[in-house]
Order: sequence, then structure tokens, then C-alpha cells
Amino acid sequence: MPTHAYVPHAPGYVDNDGPKIVTARFPYEDSFTMGRAEATGAYDGLRAALERTPAEVHNEVREATVLGRGGAGFPAGVKWGFMPPGKYPYYLVVNGDESEPGTYKDRLLMERDPHQLIEGCLIACYALGLAQCFLYVRGEMALAQERIATALNDAYAKGYVGKNILGTEFSVDITLTWGAGAYIVGEETALIESLEGNRGMPRLKPPYFPAAIGLYGQPTIVNNVETLANLPWLMNNGAAQYKTYGSEASPGTRLVAVSGHVQRPGVYEIEQGVTTFRDLFYGDNFCQGIREGHELKMFVPGGGSAPWFFPEQVDLPLEARDVGAAGSMLGSGAIIVMDETTDAVKAALRLVRFYARESCGKCTPCREGTTWEERVLQRILDGEGRPSDIDMLLDIADNISPGPYPNAADPAQGLEAVPFPPKQTTICPLGPSSVAPITSTVRRFRHEYEAKITKRDSIPVSAAPVAGETMESQA
Repeated sequence: MPTHAYVPHAPGYVDNDGPKIVTARFPYEDSFTMGRAEATGAYDGLRAALERTPAEVHNEVREATVLGRGGAGFPAGVKWGFMPPGKYPYYLVVNGDESEPGTYKDRLLMERDPHQLIEGCLIACYALGLAQCFLYVRGEMALAQERIATALNDAYAKGYVGKNILGTEFSVDITLTWGAGAYIVGEETALIESLEGNRGMPRLKPPYFPAAIGLYGQPTIVNNVETLANLPWLMNNGAAQYKTYGSEASPGTRLVAVSGHVQRPGVYEIEQGVTTFRDLFYGDNFCQGIREGHELKMFVPGGGSAPWFFPEQVDLPLEARDVGAAGSMLGSGAIIVMDETTDAVKAALRLVRFYARESCGKCTPCREGTTWEERVLQRILDGEGRPSDIDMLLDIADNISPGPYPNAADPAQGLEAVPFPPKQTTICPLGPSSVAPITSTVRRFRHEYEAKITKRDSIPVSAAPVAGETMESQA
């Protein structure tokens, strides 16, 4: 075994003394090496899987209810079942294009334990009868790319990847590729377009559901990095042991990345459906409270695209069912905490600007609407806001993601009028993601918008004169 040091608090990760399904190797400074991986049980899960039939492995994943960790939270075993029989070849695509604002847990998984990810890919390929896997990593994650490439070379050399793996008839090739840093490529069909060498733009569903028509027109399963990282532990310990953690509806653990105004931000592995936001923000094992003794004002519970929560939601458990019923989502596991000193309008603009810049431009409501949202918010912050701008923002939002939304013209619409899951007039959810910060802040902090709009004079609008007519004659 290598003699490198054991580091309880590896950069970015915080050990909270809870169960460790995907972070067990994180504290070792050489956790990404083949030596450390093998010394701590790497590829034992693959060996256990190869002793069973592919159907048995698939059933184990289905029985464990391994939920997708990329945003939608759909059970991986059920998703695998969507593959149409007999339409070969099949492909597995690993979505490592982590780019949601506030999210950085997959990056740590790829940097700190690439062998766990590779092993998870192999188990999934075995269960699905696949011979080709594509591992797609975000363009800016140079260290993750380097460590995965090294781990892949080592795994090929050891016989874990390639032909006749571990002396069996099972053969798989894993191809590593990376993007150019486009947020939209985190959407599974846009990622497939990028893999095919095209500009990353989402495809229409239907007909382009990846399980039916995916990479190169063939059935394709797209799984998140963390989803696959759960599989080695599951193969070694079984579904029954996996389900002793978390809740009945959301078993196991998940990684959450907490950033913003807390004493100890970082990535934590928590039990799903059991840990509450209060536990996470204030617990001694977790974030240890809001910074400098301030009060919590609001928080984003599931990445920049999620509708915002407020202090009254802090006792909700981190379970998709409960969070969804309250009007938001756990999404990618990114939680952004904001205290009482935060300007709600500035915070909204920060996220809206991101989505406006990252829109691929394929859909008119998203291409035009996100740009207008940014311009109107910036105008308000610059002191040039108009009395009609708040309702204009809601109108633009309604054209991207139809409401109803709280509106000054209809006082009967209360705070619960924001719909979730959102409707959309766009091909993918990027456009509605830009709407969430606006509707969240307007419905709660409309007074902050109004306080910034100091110009109360109406703006005169005159039609251009027709030929032979002067402005004076029009008047």
C-alpha cells in the first residue's frame, strides 16, 4: 500500500463523520492512484458483478432505487429498462459536464477517485450488455481530465478495461472526451450532439429520447458521474444494506455542495431524505451556521436553476418528493446560501446573466427572453428602472415558462402561484432556469425592486411621423 498521508479534510470536501458510499477514499492524498484504489478495494465491485448475470446486476440496481444524481432524480435501474431490445449497438454516455451554478461535487469525484467512476461505468456496461462507453468531462476541468486519462491507462494495463476483462468474455472500451465549456452541453441531448462533433444544442423530445434515438442514432443511456460512482459499493454490499441509509423513497447518500454565506462551505456526503436543510446549515458536523452571526434570508436548494427557498423551508428534508411539493427541486445537489445582507435583485441578476450568456440560441423565447431579463434587471440596478419593469419581468418570464405568476394587477394571486415543475416554451430547461431567480425574488422581495425604481415619470412614446407630416402637426 502507498505510504502517502491520510488527510481528513481534502480540498473542497468536508468529512462529517456520516456514512461513506462514494467518498471513502477522499481523505487520502493519493486517492486517485491505482495503488491506493486497489489497496482500498477498487474493482472488487466489478468482480462481484461479473459473478452474477447482467440481469441480476440490473435488478440489484433497480431494487436499491439508485436515484439519478444529475438533476432529475430518476431511478437509474428504471431508466436502464427503457433500452429497446435487439437494436444494437447500445452506448453508455457519462455526463461529467458539471456546470450548474454552485455545483462542484462531480468534479471532486472525478479528481479524487477516478477509478471508482471507471468501475461504475464497467458495472453499468455489464448490466446493459454494452461494449462502448463515452466519458464526457467539462472543458474547464483540466485536472479531472488528466487524472481520468491516467486512471484509464492504468485500468487498461491492469486488464480492468478492454478485451476479456478479468479473464471473462466481457469486453468494454471507454473513450474519454471533453467539451469546450458550454453549460448547455450538460443537457443530455446537447451532450450527445457535442459527442457527435456538432455544436452543442438540445434535440427535440420526442423523438430524440436518448434511450430510443441517442448517440449516432442508437439507443443510449446517459448517466451522471455520481450515479455511477454508487455502483461499486452497491455490488459489494447489496441493495438491502444500501437501503439502510436514507429514507424509503430516497435511499442511500448523496453529495451536496454548499456555498455562500455559511461558516464552513464545502462538499458533504449526507443521507438522503433524512438530513434537513437546518441540519446542513447549522449542524456542527456540517456548515456550522450562517457567517458572522447573520440571519438566513434565502437559499437555492438545487443549483442555480431551482426556485428559491426561504427560512420557513429550512426544516424540509433533502428528499426530492418533499422539496418538489414545496415548489422547488434538489437538482444537481448545489445549495447556495444567502444571508440578510444580500441584495435580492443583485443576486437574481447574477444568475440571470449566467443563463443569458449560456443560452445556445436555438429557441427564440430563450435566446431573446433571457437577454431581455438581464437588460431589465440591469436597468433597475443602474437606477434607470421604470415603474412597469417589475411586471415586464414577469411577462417575459411567462413567455419563457408560462405561469401564472404573482402580478400587481391581480392581488388574488398569492405567493404559492409560482408553478413547479415549470412549464416551458423552449426545447430544454435553460430558459425556465433563468425565470426561477426572477419569480422567486419578485414574489418575496418586490419591495426591494420597487425601492430601486426612483424615476416615477411616465416615458413618452410618440409614433414616427408619416411622410409629409411633422411632429407638430401630429400633436
